[in-house]
Amino acid sequence: MWLLYQFPLCPFSRKIRLQMGEKGIAYDLVREDPWAASDMFFNLNPAGRTPVLANEEKSIVIADSRAIGEYFEETVERAPMIMGTAAQRAEIRRLTALFDENFFADVTEPLLSERMKKRLILRQPPDSKRLRDAMRMAHGHLDYLDWLIDTRPWLAGPTMSMADLAAAAQISVADYLGGIDWTGHESARGWYSVFKSRPSFRPLLTERMDVIKPPAHYAQVDG
Repeated sequence: MWLLYQFPLCPFSRKIRLQMGEKGIAYDLVREDPWAASDMFFNLNPAGRTPVLANEEKSIVIADSRAIGEYFEETVERAPMIMGTAAQRAEIRRLTALFDENFFADVTEPLLSERMKKRLILRQPPDSKRLRDAMRMAHGHLDYLDWLIDTRPWLAGPTMSMADLAAAAQISVADYLGGIDWTGHESARGWYSVFKSRPSFRPLLTERMDVIKPPAHYAQVDG
């Protein structure tokens, strides 16, 4: 059995959970809070970041969501998430990096810092300017997502790919933290609603963080 060391609001863990769900890979979750990671977890990943994938029977430990994602693409044929021609695969990887890096830095990380870390760890009020900046940046990313959906069936092309998983994972965390305003982004909202209805996504919608509660629309498929 695979063990996935993760944190409920870690978007990179969510991306891997979506991939494993789409591929039908069974796993158990092990929670590792980023502010209280165990010594055992640091032995698995000296960087101290989630996700980490482990299988004792196979003597496998893989850290980093991209490494984990590529591992499953190479070892599990079902529901490929990086597929097509070399150019198509490059586009999938480009967009995956865009959401993993740019969206995270612009939107998800500031929201996590201001609405989770400051509340649960530092016991400080959030920086309202940083929150406004994150939500403003979110609109820019959603504009681009609107364009992608208006010109393609899925973000990177004709079929769902790792790019969709990465985008949905980041947006789901930002949405949980109240950082997404869908006004003027009907294409992106429609794509996300379709994604929320998939069986792989449903476990994410039921999870809740201690103290921090999501907006009422968070768990609604059409919300």
